[in-house]
Amino acid sequence: MIAKKRKKLRISKGKLMTKDNGATGIGEPSIYHALIVIFLEFFAWGLLTNPMLTVLHDTFSEHTFLMNGLVQGVKGLLSFLSAPLLGALSDVWGRKSFLLLTVFFTCMPIPLMRVSAWWFFAMLSVSGTFAVTFSIIFAYVADITDESERSSAYGLVSATFAASLITSPALGSYLGSVYGDNLVVFLATAVALCDVLFILVAVPESLPEKIRPASWGAAISWEQADPFSSLRKVGQDFTVLMLCIAVFLSYLPEAGQYSCIFLYLKIVGKFSPQQVPAYIAVVGVLSVLAQTILLGVLIRTMGHKHTIMIALACEMLELMWYGFASQQWMMWVAGIIASVCSMNYPAISAMVSRSSSADKQGVVQGMITGIRGLCNGLGPCLFGVIFYFFDMNLDVAGKEEPEPEAGKPDYSPVNDSVIPGPPFVFGAFLVIVAILFAYFIPNSEPSANSSGAPHSSQLTPRGGEGSVPLLADVEGGSGSNNTLVDAANP
Repeated sequence: MIAKKRKKLRISKGKLMTKDNGATGIGEPSIYHALIVIFLEFFAWGLLTNPMLTVLHDTFSEHTFLMNGLVQGVKGLLSFLSAPLLGALSDVWGRKSFLLLTVFFTCMPIPLMRVSAWWFFAMLSVSGTFAVTFSIIFAYVADITDESERSSAYGLVSATFAASLITSPALGSYLGSVYGDNLVVFLATAVALCDVLFILVAVPESLPEKIRPASWGAAISWEQADPFSSLRKVGQDFTVLMLCIAVFLSYLPEAGQYSCIFLYLKIVGKFSPQQVPAYIAVVGVLSVLAQTILLGVLIRTMGHKHTIMIALACEMLELMWYGFASQQWMMWVAGIIASVCSMNYPAISAMVSRSSSADKQGVVQGMITGIRGLCNGLGPCLFGVIFYFFDMNLDVAGKEEPEPEAGKPDYSPVNDSVIPGPPFVFGAFLVIVAILFAYFIPNSEPSANSSGAPHSSQLTPRGGEGSVPLLADVEGGSGSNNTLVDAANP
């Protein structure tokens, strides 16, 4: 059974896929190459969880979260601008080169953490230009999987991301407390270097030469490279438009949550430094189970649309729990619900992938990753401003809270507030709006007599027959060699 499943995940798209035969890597392209790349990159960054908090507080002792939001905002904006462009270029020139580019530049700031904090944060901001690994990885997976198995493959990729965070924060925290942060930064740098070498030596190219519209050195039109061109075309397809709006409204609070959850658990939930990594590990394990088992079951039984709505509903409940939680057991309940809502991104990516042709997977995944990149910038800023507006001071990393006087209650801003986490409650309302948009997504699951190709009804533009279809080739005819190939008319 296991052997059959592994064989199935290596099955490529028949007519479109050609064997690599070790020409650009080891073996044929498989999902396991993508999983290793994702695991190593985010394992390296997971090791730096505690050192990042320390460097942030030491460098920006006042308004730590606001400065963190500014750094992440620049990074997210650059990711938003570059993700569609890099995705489109990977459709033209292949995935491997851009995997190498994104991983190298995304991990380049790591060793600078111990060299110069200011250089580290400067390079961290600029690295957002290439922080689109998920976009290229999802396009890589789309190249080597059939439509019927793509949802499960995307779930495995997201589950691998969660798995990389199960042990890395706890391991980094332990090594830092015993040997110091210098060793943790060195280990993270070594892991990132191994990831780069793995891509360079072992990862084979997934995009066949015969379906690439151009090769290295060939001319490429601005219409293909323009990042705003693909974003403008989002509105021409109703399904992708609704999905992109749902991604923005749901990931905006999620990105803000990621930026402050460690300190929030420590200050509001009264977690000890040992309990925080344990909490992240448990939630990570549950997320892996949700994205590998529960996701596949729900998509097979209920379809993509209803799976997305269930994940969004769980995210709304999770944010409400975090917003009103004041005790540890409530934080644990919120974490369990958070593991279920982790299905949202792979389910949306799979549905968007079904709405595009084989040679445009990089573009559509680039749009989704670009929107998430924008949220990665706006989310931390949004949470930091709301905490600041409600006078909720979380800038106390590494400081001991003063004990209240005997016989007097503790009137600290956190304990005195009816809502300990106002940004989380605000984020829950954003997710409710996202659910409303997801409700209007056309339920376009394949029928029994349908083929694996994307349905024409999914790709019909809202402007009628005279409009340009989503991600269609708007330049040149079928004889053009430097324009994107329309899979419907090869």
